[in-house]
Amino acid sequence: MVNTMGNYLEDFKVGETIKHSLSKTIFESDNNLFSLLTMNHHPVHLNIDYASKQHHGKILVVGTLVFSVVVGITVQDISGKAIANLDYEKVEHLAPVFIGDTIYAETKVLSVTESKSKPDRGVVYVETIATNQEGKAVLSFRRHVLIKKRDV
Repeated sequence: MVNTMGNYLEDFKVGETIKHSLSKTIFESDNNLFSLLTMNHHPVHLNIDYASKQHHGKILVVGTLVFSVVVGITVQDISGKAIANLDYEKVEHLAPVFIGDTIYAETKVLSVTESKSKPDRGVVYVETIATNQEGKAVLSFRRHVLIKKRDV
């Protein structure tokens, strides 16, 4: 893989696993700001007293924040040259994420399909799995990304 902002369709190989170089530690401020921006005011994400009496006993990071961070981690390698993200599917929250957890990700290329109607592009189908600092899988999802071909 080329280490630039995104890759062209020809750079993706079916079966390849891309270990993304970026990672992100989730801070309390990240979780608070995201909760406020997205109007998710559930106390399990914002209230230490409430969260301490729930199943996990501490603040849970908003799941859609984790999803957004992981998508961002993949941009440099997967969608930096994308025309569009066509869909996201099979989003699975595999384990809770807590304040202070560090998120890593890797993406497997499931298929690469050239466009039949437009020769300058094609679709890459990938599956991304995010893990925490202990290597435990916390999130997975699949997506189709419409990507430019090189010099067409």
